[in-house]
Amino acid sequence: MTNTATISTGEQTARVDAVVDELVEIQRVLSALHARRAAVLARAVEVTREQDDAPGPSEIRDIPTRSMAAQIGAALRVPDRTVERDLSDAVVLTGRFAATHAALAAGSISHAHAKVIVAAGLPIADDDARTVFEVAVLDVARRESPGRLKPTARLLAARLHPVPLAERYAVAAKTRSVWVRDLEDGMAELIATLPAHLAYGIRDRIDRYARRVIDARGITSGDGGEAGAHAGGVSGDLSGESPRGVDGDGEDDGVLLHEPAVRDGRGIDEVRADVLADLLLTGHATTGISNDSVPEGEAIVAHVQVTVPVLTALGADTTPAELTGHAPIDTATALRLAATAPGWDRILTHPVTGTVLAVDRYRPSDQLKRTLRVRDEHCRFPGCRIPTRRCDIDHTTAREHDGPTEVTNLAHLCRRHHTLKHHSAWRVRQTPDGVLHWTSPTGRRHPDRPARTLVFTSDAEEETHLDGGEGPEPSSAVPF
Repeated sequence: MTNTATISTGEQTARVDAVVDELVEIQRVLSALHARRAAVLARAVEVTREQDDAPGPSEIRDIPTRSMAAQIGAALRVPDRTVERDLSDAVVLTGRFAATHAALAAGSISHAHAKVIVAAGLPIADDDARTVFEVAVLDVARRESPGRLKPTARLLAARLHPVPLAERYAVAAKTRSVWVRDLEDGMAELIATLPAHLAYGIRDRIDRYARRVIDARGITSGDGGEAGAHAGGVSGDLSGESPRGVDGDGEDDGVLLHEPAVRDGRGIDEVRADVLADLLLTGHATTGISNDSVPEGEAIVAHVQVTVPVLTALGADTTPAELTGHAPIDTATALRLAATAPGWDRILTHPVTGTVLAVDRYRPSDQLKRTLRVRDEHCRFPGCRIPTRRCDIDHTTAREHDGPTEVTNLAHLCRRHHTLKHHSAWRVRQTPDGVLHWTSPTGRRHPDRPARTLVFTSDAEEETHLDGGEGPEPSSAVPF
């Protein structure tokens, strides 16, 4: 007879907590080591700088740096050209982003966070402005994943850049191009450099066609600015479509997604590529490489969302518009899109925290869904960025437990995290400002703020909520 040991719930919780604690500590140590490595590489540059500045031809002056890179590369068994790039990155991080380097050394952010911050803040030449940027962006980095940090960091940097976005866009737009790069085995890359709103629109249209192709076979698919409380901004849905799906209570309010299982063997990326070829070669997704494409009459339009601060739209402010969830765009492009959008939502925001209070339009329909779509932007599980149109709308407190169908009890969850919420020991509660307070099975708390408030809400404010405070107080996280 085999004897089996019984583990109590308390012991199981302790074991899980021990694993998570150890991984958190490992992450902290790794971050500190990345910071230490950057400091040592920067010191290596200091050692060679005096020799690099010696008079003589440029190919001679940088020999000390090349030699240092070669010595480090040989010792670490990595290419010396890679070491040279690392040396340059280390000097930038330790010299121009000292606060970010300090946060990395303390383990409060990861190396991935630091790379996002440096990439977004590097165009800010003024030291004082860059310091303001660091304070604001680090406040976000300490509580969000690198993926969620990136669009916020770029938006913060755009607000502080000395050259107006419209001027930078005009210069950058001249670099748009298309080219082909040969690959092995009869393949090639088709590469296009386009304005962001066009690139994301193209990607969205291709994705919609690809999912329709798979759905048509009966197979499920999936992927693996500041203003007053009465005028926060406007957000345009350029497709005119609303998300659909079911959150487990019979209501049609999200998109049900599962992992791809295409019978003909094509994955979702392969179908996207086939659809792109069809669209460019025939003008629509029909026969060709993909044998069962969508009929020509099944028109699908691109879906991009743009948010414009109302004072910017009126010409009274220069706060940039935003390609929601991705990057700032110039005001002229945003207003041109506004002129052709089938509908615009007026977003009412808190004058200090930026919390979305309501969304309305002249002919309201599905207003609650629009409010949630603008507030959430993506799945509201910590770190997840699946867009709202591919999420379910979930009752935080379930309907069967008398949870109301209102904005303070609803949030977008992707199918993965929606299932996790209902079929595991994860728990969540929502505060009136739209913050979801997730609690792991072992009791760890993970707050998730609405995307629009990330650049406004401070850590001190979050502690107030967790301790039972009564709502948002004025924040000094972003002094602009």
